[in-house]
Amino acid sequence: MPDPHYDPDVFRHREMTEKVIGVFYDVYNELGFGFLESVYQESLAIALEEAGFVVGRLVRLPVWFRGRKVGDFVADIIVNGLVVLELKAVDALAGVHESQLLNYLKATEIEVGLLLNFGPKPQVKRRAFANNRKRLRPKIEHEMEQPHDEDDEDTIKTKS
Repeated sequence: MPDPHYDPDVFRHREMTEKVIGVFYDVYNELGFGFLESVYQESLAIALEEAGFVVGRLVRLPVWFRGRKVGDFVADIIVNGLVVLELKAVDALAGVHESQLLNYLKATEIEVGLLLNFGPKPQVKRRAFANNRKRLRPKIEHEMEQPHDEDDEDTIKTKS
């Protein structure tokens, strides 16, 4: 009999996120507090790759408004193309940090994100936003070609 409290949106990619969180704590315990976010980002990416994950670093996420691209977010890390990691190295997480992560989830087909803080006390927040709850951007018959640059390989597919 299924668990009536189980919500697949909340627990999506649970096993993977638990492993990612374990790697986060390994990195935190090894480095401690006090480095720049970029040091934690590269260290976490290395540790995740060593743990067998596919890691995208500083991944561009296009933002759409009324069918037009209006800008890009840059996600710190994307794991296996399924989980966004937003890293911080601050005293404490704030609402604006959670909003940033939720915006990444809303802007892409990725449904799960982790907010990881390498502050004086390590903090983890897991957020999920199911694709069926997202407002899909309208299909565009004719999109203009975007100039190609080397970073395009790390761009995540947006909702279509």
